[in-house]
Amino acid sequence: MIVLAVDLGTSATKVVAVDAQARVVASTERKYPMRTSGVEATHDPHQVLNAALDALAELASEDVKAISLTGAMHSIMGLDASLNPVTESLSWADNRAVEQTERLRGTPEGRELHQATGAPIHSFTPLMKLAWFHENGVRAAKWCEIKDFVHLHLTGELLNEHSSGSGTGLMNIRTLRWHEPSLEFAGVTADQLPPLVEPTHSTPLKAAIPGLRPGIPVIVGGGDGPLGNLGVGAAAPGSGAVSLGTSGALRVAQQGPGVDEEGRTFSYAIADGLWVRGGAISNGGVVAQWASETFGIPVGDLLAQAAPVDSDGLVALPYLLGERAPWWDPTAHAALLGLRREHTPQQITKALVEGVCQQLALVLDAVPHVESLRITGGAFRAPVWAQTLANTLGRPLHLTEDTGGSAVGAALLAWRALGEIESLTVDLVQPTRTITPDEDAITRYAKARPFVAKVYRALEELYNEGTGPRT
Repeated sequence: MIVLAVDLGTSATKVVAVDAQARVVASTERKYPMRTSGVEATHDPHQVLNAALDALAELASEDVKAISLTGAMHSIMGLDASLNPVTESLSWADNRAVEQTERLRGTPEGRELHQATGAPIHSFTPLMKLAWFHENGVRAAKWCEIKDFVHLHLTGELLNEHSSGSGTGLMNIRTLRWHEPSLEFAGVTADQLPPLVEPTHSTPLKAAIPGLRPGIPVIVGGGDGPLGNLGVGAAAPGSGAVSLGTSGALRVAQQGPGVDEEGRTFSYAIADGLWVRGGAISNGGVVAQWASETFGIPVGDLLAQAAPVDSDGLVALPYLLGERAPWWDPTAHAALLGLRREHTPQQITKALVEGVCQQLALVLDAVPHVESLRITGGAFRAPVWAQTLANTLGRPLHLTEDTGGSAVGAALLAWRALGEIESLTVDLVQPTRTITPDEDAITRYAKARPFVAKVYRALEELYNEGTGPRT
């Protein structure tokens, strides 16, 4: 028997068939565009829905016991009274709410909302996007995330859950209810949002999908970040997961919610009382892509050439796309410090890789009780990324490959809901290899890290004063 996990991604929906031992037995995906224009980044809700229905039909069989959902967090879309879309679905990458964010970021009200909701004050959150809609006169009868919209069409029920809800900036992470001060700031009411349920909540399938039995359970699921931990076997308290693709994230599982007092981290739910604390970074493999385009060297060749190279005093703040954790600053600027005429493309690239890894280390510094770290993501195909990250984090890293990530996490939620596994902390995913850090490099990177933080704060102050060059 299998469950079908639906992963609603930024550029495609993937459906993965997973057995009760967390083995992927089949998968398929349907691509769709993310529409971008300036600071806007949106999806057509019906394109995403049709991709999910089509992919489910391809893998449908009598062996399917349940469907489970996951997807990119922080989306928001408006519905009319008949539950039809009246806006596009704004993705996490949509930054139209920068002005609203900057007004709240760093204020006592902003700090209180971050502590109460577990979500940072940043333009990617639905909290900020709803404030933008409200200030610009856009109204809707209901507001939901894109996963909620797909669940609605599968089951006839519009629901959100504590995992995705914890990423909205609208849910109180201790009461597990919509947070009234957040709603007031966003200009919405609780009855305009879907009811909140447990991620393992089950609703019968009502959509007619060829090959699937009507009435099989549809598990509401959770956000792709927290379920990514579950999917790589890092859901037990103290277990961490680092994902690195174009962007990246570091999340450590813990019992119960909570962020650090300085507001450097987020706090998102998995299920069964398990949460993750950590942060996402906006700049991961994108820095190597930028270097490749700038220097005219294929990215794989450039990273291979950079691997044995010393960055020779270069320090990079790799904020090509602003930055999220731990600064939560969409206006952050990239910088190269110590640049001289003799520096090579390979040294600059190595400095950029080091800058990304230092950013993840700054996130790790804000998370208590870390026992182990697993890594996954396309960037780690280039060995320079894994070794530099191990050196920067100062820990062995356990690589998990081809696991299916968040989709496997969603499948495990389904097996848990069906009673086939006793606990979400069961480790069914085994790493393929371990990357051991170099002791001398650990010391060198640890000494450099306070300088990175100091330079960011100094540049932020200059730009805020208006004495820095504007872009």
